[in-house]
Amino acid sequence: MKAYALTHVGLVREQNEDTIRFDAEKGLYILADGMGGHQAGEVASALAADTLLRELENAAPSYRALRAAISAANTAIYQQQQLHEDQAGMGTTLTVLWEAREHVFLGHVGDSRAYLYLNGQLRQISEDHSMVGEMLRAGALTEEQARSHPYRNVITRAVGTEDSVRADVMKILKTPGEKWLLCSDGLSDMVEDQEIAAVLSQYPAQEAAQRLIDLALAHGGRDNVSVLLLEVEA
Repeated sequence: MKAYALTHVGLVREQNEDTIRFDAEKGLYILADGMGGHQAGEVASALAADTLLRELENAAPSYRALRAAISAANTAIYQQQQLHEDQAGMGTTLTVLWEAREHVFLGHVGDSRAYLYLNGQLRQISEDHSMVGEMLRAGALTEEQARSHPYRNVITRAVGTEDSVRADVMKILKTPGEKWLLCSDGLSDMVEDQEIAAVLSQYPAQEAAQRLIDLALAHGGRDNVSVLLLEVEA
C-alpha cells in the first residue's frame, strides 16, 4: 500500500492528542485519538501506537496476533496511569489496518473510523463505539440528528481506561485500486461522508489527504484532525 499521513491540531485545541504511526514494510498502519487532560491523551495515543508496532514487529498478520497486541496496548496504558496520578483517566481510540498478501486485518476500538473507497462508493467499515453510534444503530436517531447531538463525542469503548478491552477485529479481502481512510473524529464530525467521497473521487491520494484536512478546518476545525489515507496498488 501507498500511505499518506497528515495531522493538524485544528483551530480550537492547544495540543494535538492524535497519533499516527505506520511501518510500510510490515504493512501496519495505526491511528489513535487520545483523551485525558494535561497532555495525558497524547501520552495514551502514542503509547498505544508504539506498543502495537513493538508487539507486531515479528508477527504474521492474524486475528490472534492483532487482538493480543491491542490487549497489550490496553495494559500498557492502564498500568501507566496507575503509576502517574496526573495521567489518571487517560485512554485512546485505536484503529489499525494490517496488510497481508490477499487480505487486510482491521482492528478497532472507539470512534475513530475506517472507511473503504472502491468503485466510486465510500463505506464506513468500522463501527463507532459511542453513545450516538449505539443510538443510530438502534434507530433512535437520524444521521442528521447524530451530527449535532450533545453526546456525539462520548465513547463507550476506549483503550486503557479499564483493565481489559474488547476490540472489533475483522478480515477483509484486498482489491487492487481500493483506498482505505483511517481518520479521527476531527474529520468525521466536521466533514460529511459524501464530501469525503467527492474528494477521494476527484483527487489523487496524496492531494486528497491534504484536501480532507483543509475541509475539516474550513468547517471549523473544532478538534485535532488526522488522516491516514492508504491506496492498494493496482
